[in-house]
Amino acid sequence: MRPDPSRLPIFSATVDSDSQVPRHVAIVMDGNGRWAKNRYLPRVFGHKQGVDALVRTVATCADRGVEYLTVFAFSSENWKRPEEEVSGLMGLVLVAVSKYLAKLAGEGVCIRIVGDRTAVSDKVRQAWHQAESATAHNRRIILSVAFNYGGRWDVVQACRQAITAGLSPEELDEQRLSQFMAMSYAPDPDLFIRTGGEMRISNFLLWQVAYAELFFTDCLWPDFGAEEIDAAFAAYRRRDRRFGGVKPEGQFAGNLAR
Repeated sequence: MRPDPSRLPIFSATVDSDSQVPRHVAIVMDGNGRWAKNRYLPRVFGHKQGVDALVRTVATCADRGVEYLTVFAFSSENWKRPEEEVSGLMGLVLVAVSKYLAKLAGEGVCIRIVGDRTAVSDKVRQAWHQAESATAHNRRIILSVAFNYGGRWDVVQACRQAITAGLSPEELDEQRLSQFMAMSYAPDPDLFIRTGGEMRISNFLLWQVAYAELFFTDCLWPDFGAEEIDAAFAAYRRRDRRFGGVKPEGQFAGNLAR
């Protein structure tokens, strides 16, 4: 089911338009397992540290003026991981909500869960509902957590919704299909960050990142912090964002507008 736009906050301009801060940042939080392995710890310890890194990142992005932050927490393909690790990740959802929900709610974070909810337990779904309900009124930043999510799944479910809605082939175009995507409530990401040294999208927001600026870093996710965020934003400001067009001759080649 698509999010109800009426439940989402209406943002006022809180950042100078010349600050060149990406409005929407998407992050693949990679490297938790390797971080733990480097310390001779079970992988689940890395995931626990990853939650702490996420909380820090939410605060930093909000401080910088980012309006939307979307993170890849659990992909459709992650079910292939060892049963113990999958179970630990599911349990971590409950721990994270219990430990951090009040803090995030108090800091003005609106939490949204994006993905196929049918495969997770009732307890996990209840935790998600609690997180969304408790923060629905917040207006500072929207944190979308992609869990049991895949970009191809998103396109397929959007097509199914369009068919169910009775759209004819002639009526279906990019704009109409976008209305059925799981993140129809948010603008497309301006900046896509992946930690951990891998340089691929990995089936994350395939439709939405068509024109996002890509930034890859070797930093493992648990070590990700304000310094790395600022480095990514600095790289973003240096990009020449034309969206397929051509800027007037003599115009500054940097990122002039989002």
